[in-house]
Amino acid sequence: MELTYRLQELDRAVDYILQNTKSKTLLFYGEMGAGKTTLIKELVKALGVQDVASSPTFSLVNHYESDRGSVYHFDFYRIEDDTEALDMGIEDYLDSDNWNLIEWPEKIERLLGENTQKLSIEVNSEETRTLKFC
Repeated sequence: MELTYRLQELDRAVDYILQNTKSKTLLFYGEMGAGKTTLIKELVKALGVQDVASSPTFSLVNHYESDRGSVYHFDFYRIEDDTEALDMGIEDYLDSDNWNLIEWPEKIERLLGENTQKLSIEVNSEETRTLKFC
């Protein structure tokens, strides 16, 4: 399953994710600058969060509340190894029934369980991306 979308059509990509995901733990793969954070910001909004989402690059995780419960946005780009994720209690987040939106999941691959949904974002041009469920 895949969807090609223009950057002005992020709502289409978000709808596609919400209609097709098999898990609330979403793993976002893609090169630097592919639009992972931008897509997650729109997804957070669609989940009913009133706050403006921002990248948790330095804090590793941002927590948001919505009518649908807690939403956690992780960015593991800067971690050296997965013990940093263990130290922050990643297992507790993954075992919860909350939305977990994870950028750079390859950094914590061995900690991820079965109940996840992998998504890859490919850059087609400056204006278009292809989103694939893996």
